[in-house]
Amino acid sequence: MRAVTVNLFALLFLCALASVFYVWSALETRLERHKRGFLVPGGGSFPQGLPADLSAKTFRALLAVPAAKRPHLGGRLEAHNLTHQTVSAVIRDYHVNEGNKRSARLEGPVELGSPVEDGIFWSEWLEDLLPLGFTEEYARNWRERARTYRIVKLEPGCGRISNQLATFADGTKACVRYGINADQVQGETLTYYLASLLGITNLPPLILSQLNSDSEQWAAVRTRVRDLQWSDRAVVSLTEWVSNLTGVVTPAPLRQESSGLHPVLEELWNKTTAELLELMQWTDLIIFDYLTANFDRLVSNLFSLQWDSRVMERDTNNLLKTPRGDLVFIDNEAGLVHGFRVLNMWEKYHNTVISSVCVFRKRTAQRVAELHRRRDSRKRLLELYRDSEPLSLELGFLSDEHAGVLQDRIDRLYKHILHCQGKYSQL
Repeated sequence: MRAVTVNLFALLFLCALASVFYVWSALETRLERHKRGFLVPGGGSFPQGLPADLSAKTFRALLAVPAAKRPHLGGRLEAHNLTHQTVSAVIRDYHVNEGNKRSARLEGPVELGSPVEDGIFWSEWLEDLLPLGFTEEYARNWRERARTYRIVKLEPGCGRISNQLATFADGTKACVRYGINADQVQGETLTYYLASLLGITNLPPLILSQLNSDSEQWAAVRTRVRDLQWSDRAVVSLTEWVSNLTGVVTPAPLRQESSGLHPVLEELWNKTTAELLELMQWTDLIIFDYLTANFDRLVSNLFSLQWDSRVMERDTNNLLKTPRGDLVFIDNEAGLVHGFRVLNMWEKYHNTVISSVCVFRKRTAQRVAELHRRRDSRKRLLELYRDSEPLSLELGFLSDEHAGVLQDRIDRLYKHILHCQGKYSQL
């Protein structure tokens, strides 16, 4: 009888924890979207009627597991505002006005042939139409400028109250991520550089900065930093703030009632070029989130289906879209370090999502194949990170265990791509 009672209480506790997960996740998502919607250059206040500290209590904090004491690294991504930028900074493809002709080409019916080639890959003509996103040149230029700009204002506007929206002296903005714990800052940064290795350009540029008391960059906001109780010499990340973004709903082929996104899906031949380009970016996102074990996007929606059968019909967590239709992958702190630590809780959902896709960008698949063949993902990620980020030595790198997990997931993804080739290449 006692054993039955204990089991009953354990079950009730798990149900309560899951309910808290769902409620706080939904509240945080709504709060951050409201802030993005009401934020304007020079403004940046919370919408009235919402408590300012609402986003501090989230399921991420509930799932946090104390990490072993070791050097950490930092990082975070968010978005970008062109209002005050110089013309030379506007390098990114989707900010160039290409006229109505190209818009009609994207929105009209597909006229250039099959959307899929070589069995499982998006056609080359589609790849050629895909905007360059945050190019390597653009990101490098932004990072160089952001490291020298003085921060003149910190205010809410980037999710949790522990994060802040920074305004630089020239009027441009960036999200400052302090993080609930070091794992989240580390995961955000390494996720950004892993995207570079994969050739995925949907993540806004990122830098690290140290909160030194004698730092000229932070001099104008030292009082605000003290009020936030940020530790002196802590390393934070700054990511470019992107304005004028909207939410993104999970496309029908990737929802629970669908058979998945595969080459013989009849719907692909009925979509506009713009819709196909968005689907192409979704396939990159799914590959990316699988490799990083990021549970705070499509995977969390899949989990929430237990309570909310219509969750896939609403905006996806941490995914936004530009007016041109380019997807922007934000808030990647759940990836890599934290995602790997809680992998057992989420792996079945990760496997469900990756198994639903059998169409890939050829260029992304080639990067995965190369990382699988060379088995040097740890070495290449570390070299890119240290070459690009002056504060990398302050923060350390992935543990040997987590580096092994990353390589294992690369190998599994490669085998999945081979499986799809075997299944569809002869069709």
